[in-house]
Amino acid sequence: MAGIEELSIPFLAPSFRFQWEEVQNCFVILYPEGMVKLSASAGEILRRCDGQRSVGAIIDDLKQQFPDHDLGPDVKKFLEEAHEHGWIRNR
Repeated sequence: MAGIEELSIPFLAPSFRFQWEEVQNCFVILYPEGMVKLSASAGEILRRCDGQRSVGAIIDDLKQQFPDHDLGPDVKKFLEEAHEHGWIRNR
């Protein structure tokens, strides 16, 4: 799974900055070469990647906020992609 497991504890890589961009009306990832605009769901996932919570805890937190959806597979897929892009690392 490309470095992402239930017990992985993801955090934003030091060369990236995650923030709400009012002009774009979305969360973004900023880095020296540019910016990545995130979907609302990607922003909700990434804002929980604080280096304290495991992937399982992030999924559980999102399930509480969105109880009618099976978010686990989508959360893992996004985190795998974010890891492959170098946006996040694991503790």
